[in-house]
Amino acid sequence: MKKCAIITTYIEGNLAELLPDPEEYFVICADGGYAQAVEAGIKPDLIIGDLDSYKGDIPKDVPIEKLPVEKDDTDTGHSLTYAVNKGYKEIVIVGGIGGRFDHTVSNMQNVAGVCEKGVQVTLVSDGNEYTAVKNGSITVKKRAGWKLSVFSLTEKCEGVSLSGVYYPLEGAVMTNTFPLGTSNEFVDDEAVISVKNGMLLVVVSRD
Repeated sequence: MKKCAIITTYIEGNLAELLPDPEEYFVICADGGYAQAVEAGIKPDLIIGDLDSYKGDIPKDVPIEKLPVEKDDTDTGHSLTYAVNKGYKEIVIVGGIGGRFDHTVSNMQNVAGVCEKGVQVTLVSDGNEYTAVKNGSITVKKRAGWKLSVFSLTEKCEGVSLSGVYYPLEGAVMTNTFPLGTSNEFVDDEAVISVKNGMLLVVVSRD
């Protein structure tokens, strides 16, 4: 099965650089993300949204799942739910970081929600990426000039270990009320983050 990419309305950076190989993905545009796709020369497989962010013409051969304006989730959230229901286990959301802070937080919560279902979702922008891991481990490759941070998404994370970083941890307890894992540095080619009980938000950011 292909991976799934969701293109959002707000993107910090160049879409063509953030998603250099769109043909390897089932591409969903969340509402105004379609304008971003058109500019980058990407033809999506599906558009999902209430179309309040995009008012232009859409070719008849591009499927649309029209959503009501009044709804409980965002267009990006609905796109993510669609991808999960279709069985995609590796999903990248391009954008959704920065801009309106409420949408950034809602995306974090949606990432946590699908992490509960065992699905890996990564949000990417020009200078930030984040994903979540629950009761498991994840490996993050070193990037020159980038920092690594981990935060507890659940009330408590137990058995947190970090290796390959300047400030390692072994069996630590983290909470969602103290940012112990902010701004670590890579010392090896990759860092390994693991948690025995709980869910961690894993963030890499350009310094």
